[in-house]
Amino acid sequence: VQLQASGGGMVQAGGSLRLSCAASETISRINILAWYRQAPGKQRELVASTYNGGTIIYSDSVKGRFVISRDNAKNTVDLQMTSLKPEDTAVYFCKAVRIPPGSVPVDYWGPGDPVTVSS
Repeated sequence: VQLQASGGGMVQAGGSLRLSCAASETISRINILAWYRQAPGKQRELVASTYNGGTIIYSDSVKGRFVISRDNAKNTVDLQMTSLKPEDTAVYFCKAVRIPPGSVPVDYWGPGDPVTVSS
């Protein structure tokens, strides 16, 4: 699976951005789609994930501000970010996880998309 993110950029605090990640193949066969981020000098962290069965998980730091959504028709997973804060500044990564029956999970990562929130 190849992933390509878009939509990053610079925004003022309080503003909004929408990230989109396009997959090279049908996402209905992908078990987990997620957004991660990595701020300068920090470890990569989970922002939000959506499971094929419908479960959605958000990190505490973005709950109520970010919304993850998957569009099986377009093979995309989007991250709508609102009320952005300077601490949301990071490089954002799209991740896909396939779990073949009876096998181990396989991770696929897209290239990072930088987001900068100015105060």
